[in-house]
Amino acid sequence: MSLFGFLSKLKSSTSPSAIEHELLEEACRKGECHVIDVREIHEYAAGHIPGAKNHPLSSFDPAKLPTDKPVVLVCQAGARSTRALQAAHAAGREDVVHYPPGTGGWKARGGAVHKL
Repeated sequence: MSLFGFLSKLKSSTSPSAIEHELLEEACRKGECHVIDVREIHEYAAGHIPGAKNHPLSSFDPAKLPTDKPVVLVCQAGARSTRALQAAHAAGREDVVHYPPGTGGWKARGGAVHKL
């Protein structure tokens, strides 16, 4: 799926700023997005979505987000990723969404986690 196709799927979902589990799972499997975990380093190390990169909210800078694919922000349960999403949108990034259930929701739905 192209960048445009991925974003089109997101925009047609129930919340255009959030990604649903099945779409995130598919996007991760196909390498169609960057997953950015905004939890602090120790939380990220304890278990994160495989392939996710760590950009802690305490030092979050939307200008440092990758630009070659859509970005999905995640935290533990959605609050911090919502704040990071607001910052990214305020910086003009239209290709950034978040995964509201967070890493906890990912694990609860059977998603694997990687530990450092």
